[in-house]
Amino acid sequence: MVETKTGRRERKKAQTRQALADAAVRLFTERGFDNVGVREVAEAADVSLSTLFKHFPSKEALVFDLDADVENALIAAVRDRAPGQSVLHALRDHMVHTRTAVRTDDPTFVLVESTPALRDYARRMWLRHEKTLTATLADATGLAPDAPAVTGLARFTLEAPSIARASEDPPRTMRDLFALLEGGWSTTPLAREENQLGQEG
Repeated sequence: MVETKTGRRERKKAQTRQALADAAVRLFTERGFDNVGVREVAEAADVSLSTLFKHFPSKEALVFDLDADVENALIAAVRDRAPGQSVLHALRDHMVHTRTAVRTDDPTFVLVESTPALRDYARRMWLRHEKTLTATLADATGLAPDAPAVTGLARFTLEAPSIARASEDPPRTMRDLFALLEGGWSTTPLAREENQLGQEG
């Protein structure tokens, strides 16, 4: 099959984007994020500075090449869930499989965790998905986009990974968090303990 001009152009763009992302992570890891300029990244990838900014709007964005893919996967988890599966369970399964499996020895992870500017950017970037996820949940449930159940689930889903990753067992913690949302506070051990103390008092 003959590759179309559009196909070649898109392949070339993807290659350039990947080369920039790889060069950025390598240079930032070797010398520190604050010690490398975007011009150096462009030169390392053998492209012009203007080309770099066509692909990445900021220096921080160079480290997060898959942002669009991450959002698409999050939306697909809701839209393409198995027949009969609730949106809550679909999001739980997706978050367990994608947001708790980060390798702590991965160079990009180490770079982000050791660089305050990148940590802040990563959090802002991740939370930007809330608007799209809220719209997707509204469409899937038939509720209004501003319904508390929709906005609350979207916010909860995006905040849960930061809690899970700080625990000793992120997958289990992620499941526990979604179980708390599904069952409510009254089903938790703490609530049962509170009830018992109340009865004893």
